[in-house]
Amino acid sequence: MRIGIPREIKPWEGRVALVPQAVAALVQAGHEVFVQAGAGEGSGFSDGEYERHGAHVRIGARALYGAAELIVKVKEPIADEVPFLDARHTLFSYLHLAANPALALALKSAGVTAVAFETVSRDGVLPLLIPMSDIAGRLAVQIGGQLLHGPAGGRGVLLGGVPGAERGRVVVIGAGSAGGNAVRTAAALGAQVTVFDKAHARLAAMADVGANVTALAAYEEAIAHAVSAADLVIGAVLVAGARAPHVVTRAMVASMAPGSVLIDIAIDQGGCIETMHPTDYGAPTYVEEGVVHFAVTNMPGAVPRTASQALSAVLLPYVQILASAGPSDERLSGGLNVRAGEIVHPAVAEACA
Repeated sequence: MRIGIPREIKPWEGRVALVPQAVAALVQAGHEVFVQAGAGEGSGFSDGEYERHGAHVRIGARALYGAAELIVKVKEPIADEVPFLDARHTLFSYLHLAANPALALALKSAGVTAVAFETVSRDGVLPLLIPMSDIAGRLAVQIGGQLLHGPAGGRGVLLGGVPGAERGRVVVIGAGSAGGNAVRTAAALGAQVTVFDKAHARLAAMADVGANVTALAAYEEAIAHAVSAADLVIGAVLVAGARAPHVVTRAMVASMAPGSVLIDIAIDQGGCIETMHPTDYGAPTYVEEGVVHFAVTNMPGAVPRTASQALSAVLLPYVQILASAGPSDERLSGGLNVRAGEIVHPAVAEACA
């Protein structure tokens, strides 16, 4: 299989799908790997490193896409990349098509076969989403703590507090990989944390994190009460493959103190906070209802070397499956979103209807 790794061109995106060591494993398995010049620079991997590990470096996107059959990239194609895709290609990437029906229809029109990282499922978990969710959850607390500083427009709260002062109050909605990491990070800082989820097992795991964590069932009234008193709210609601539901309403946001902070990790899937719209690291925040909103759609892009290494580690076995067995292999269950120009994932098809 001829495998291509493009340079990511989404704003403020420095990740690369596969690191040089992963490329070497594919070459050893008999595949031919093409890397666009500069693809690894944002993560600290030079073209020379890729060449030493067996890759062929191509200058420019047109040459890269022209050489490859299987395109492995981090983020969904943006407008400038879509014209390079055609019926020859299988695209393997984070896609979030239910929240972006225009892209889904563009891939359909091009005749592409598209497999989404975020919908590949194994034993009820999403293995290709977990490492980026882990990073996003930890970053949400770090970024939220900085946005609460007075010079950043926040209400001047230190999450962990100090003797003689209250601890910061953090609310996390959703206790999956992203939410769970946010809870553990905030709790380790000493914040007073309240986490909501529908699954009792997840709530039990969160309650065991520490005495400063309260784990509650996700009733609307309870969420509204907690949000109104929060300094930092982190939305981490995921419905695999589908658009995220609005769990935090505008009325809840309006009840928060001025200078409080909202971070929506689910913004890739449309966002779980009603007042959110996507941003990027060039202009990551805006203020609405007096509350600071952070809605960057590629949060792990802030730590591209860490994120690339973590993603490549879990991605390599699935690239090998896709390259050798094809997109219908049962080990890629749920991942197939578009097949030869036909939208086949139910949630994406519903969003495009």
